[in-house]
Amino acid sequence: MRAPGKVETAGKAASFGIGTAQFGMNYGVSNTRGQTSEGEAEEILRTAAESGVRVLDTAALYGASEEVLGRLLPARHAFAITTKLPNLLSPDGVFDRDAADRLLASSLRRLRQPRVYGLMLHRPDELYGPEGEAIMAWLLRCREQGLAERIGVSVYAEDDLPALLARYPIGIVQAPVSLLDQRLLRSGALSACKAQGAEVHVRSVFLQGLLLMEPADLPPYFAEFDEALGTYRAFLERHALRSVEAALDFALHLEEADAVVCGVNDRAQLCELLGFAGRAPRRLNYERLAADDPRLLNPSQWQIHS
Repeated sequence: MRAPGKVETAGKAASFGIGTAQFGMNYGVSNTRGQTSEGEAEEILRTAAESGVRVLDTAALYGASEEVLGRLLPARHAFAITTKLPNLLSPDGVFDRDAADRLLASSLRRLRQPRVYGLMLHRPDELYGPEGEAIMAWLLRCREQGLAERIGVSVYAEDDLPALLARYPIGIVQAPVSLLDQRLLRSGALSACKAQGAEVHVRSVFLQGLLLMEPADLPPYFAEFDEALGTYRAFLERHALRSVEAALDFALHLEEADAVVCGVNDRAQLCELLGFAGRAPRRLNYERLAADDPRLLNPSQWQIHS
């Protein structure tokens, strides 16, 4: 386990995974192509299978993503599918186990799978409240029934991950980490996940595409963060790095990461990412790029739509 505040990379690369939000909706600040067509999604999955990609990540809230995967995946495949359930509490804050059963059954039906590798809550808020124990008991029952191999949560850096780890047997965590957003690394929260035996899947390594955009294409909202973004671009120029290369070099070689989940819009993008993912680590000091302002690092706080 690394000491909090120190960011290190390991020699063994994490698994490369595909986020499939684009299969079911228009997703990402840099996405100008809209939702990925089903034909293109089929090509992505075929290439991923041939390339040994392990993880496919989806969610009930990703539009038609689960349905698309269900239609396109063969009956026998080697992918480890992770999905995330929406809010499990009723409007008056009560957990209904039967309703939760129906939500999971709907996801499995859409995916056309008897089980998933990872079953996560889309947000961990429900586990903090008075119904948290009941929800975790239900998740554990899902695991015991063979409906999921690992159970856990998808988090933001603002969530109290150490408190969840101390209270519950979390087996899988999906968390945002990028060159700018190193908060869960610096705090030691992801090291704590590994110490507990939880699998860590890193997401948002391109910060929903923000790190891949040219300065002239950025929405006006990001003008306030010129200093952090300028430091990032200067770093890339100094080391002759492409933005995609830097993001993957950083994320794939983190000692905490078991998988790095990246969304792709087409097969060409996937091939490009796989090419960079196969390279040896550069072992650069990325710590200086870390920012702290959640208004920059948390896409849910971005104000970029009129």
